[in-house]
Amino acid sequence: MNGYLDESNFMMVEEGFTSRDLLENLLVELCQESNRQAFFVADLGDIVKKHLRFLKALPCVKPYFPVKCNGSEGVIRLLAELGAGFACTNKAEIARVQSIGVPADKIFYSSPCKQVAHIRYAASHGVRLMAFDNEVELSKVARSHPHAREVMLLGIAADPSPSAHPSMTFGTTLKSCRRLLETAKEQAVEVVGISFHLGSRGLEPQTFAQSLAAAQLAFEMGIELGYQMHLLDIGGGFPGTEDTRARFEEMAAVINSALDLYFPDGCGVEIIARPGRYYVTSAFTFATNITAMEEVPTEQPGSDGRWDSGMSLSMCPSPSETSPCSLPEEEPGSKRSLVPCPEPPSLSTSLRGPPGHPEDHIADGLELPQLQVGDWLIFEDMGAYTIAASAPPGRGPQPHVTYAMSRLAWKTVQLFQGKPLPAEDDRESVCAPLSCGWEMAESLCVPPVFAPPSII
Repeated sequence: MNGYLDESNFMMVEEGFTSRDLLENLLVELCQESNRQAFFVADLGDIVKKHLRFLKALPCVKPYFPVKCNGSEGVIRLLAELGAGFACTNKAEIARVQSIGVPADKIFYSSPCKQVAHIRYAASHGVRLMAFDNEVELSKVARSHPHAREVMLLGIAADPSPSAHPSMTFGTTLKSCRRLLETAKEQAVEVVGISFHLGSRGLEPQTFAQSLAAAQLAFEMGIELGYQMHLLDIGGGFPGTEDTRARFEEMAAVINSALDLYFPDGCGVEIIARPGRYYVTSAFTFATNITAMEEVPTEQPGSDGRWDSGMSLSMCPSPSETSPCSLPEEEPGSKRSLVPCPEPPSLSTSLRGPPGHPEDHIADGLELPQLQVGDWLIFEDMGAYTIAASAPPGRGPQPHVTYAMSRLAWKTVQLFQGKPLPAEDDRESVCAPLSCGWEMAESLCVPPVFAPPSII
């Protein structure tokens, strides 16, 4: 084992249940307390399965997880234990992964727009792999991080579709590649490869093939100018759930075919990728309770003009921050029972975040049953872009994450690292009588929607 993750970092659970079972048990405990904070439940076993699936589908590609997608400690520790690298976009993310012992050579400072202070921080902490896509970025790195000159990637805008607005994309055009590569030569910067990132556009498998063709042309330009080109970053864009236009394996098949054509085995090119949503989306479930509500009569439109009837609910990570319209809380120690809701009448409902943060608009026009202050809402597929490496300025602490992993998943991690399994008796004391359902991970891949099977 690499020593990044051990049994103290998560709850060991038995087989046969799902993360939803664990969540509902936590809710039963919270319903007896007055401080009902929002929280996440994370099934680390789901991430283990995704990792093994990635390695099987793309055996020639090394994953670098983008920390901005999910900076929670359990995720970082698990992926570090599994041998993944990390793509960081700022100083805070670099500090986050290095704080648990990840070496600098496993970190890619991938941001296309870097602050000079952050470049210097990366330099002082040994992070050398970076990317640039214009002369300004090239000059900033050349001046502020001499050692990064040896491992720079040229970022290209590999998707030429007209729908990609120039202001919304990063990366230089193929037409500008030679000029930037020549400028790098003048500044004694050694370019070692090409980088591109499709993001959500990668959900069209053929876009990856087109991007790899463009990358191969950029490689040829670099080789003609005397660069030792040996690294290719194919970015992200891999789906985190199964309800997408193309399944992950279908995308992987297109990528492998294109790699065989443009970067075949034996060509000396190392290939990395930045799968983010793919790893964490389906692993996280979020629970939050209603702390305030306001009913709006049918004849009175909402003040924001977005809806004209129903009710508005406020869901706060800090329930103490309730608004004047809040209903009285239950007495501490009281317990609300699980109430089945067969075909309840629905109301057009808007959801908002904590009071004082008007930008935390969640949704409008949802058809939900009549809810009350204190009821809990459950959201599945909440692992991507919900947890930052550090709390934004002016915000309170982020919701607590309860990490769980089934015994079988933990065995898989140990076997993956070649560590002998402990004796059965040694494991019994760390197992709880619930499970995060290693064998059920596939069934958790559903769209990120409001899921009200019950009201607690």
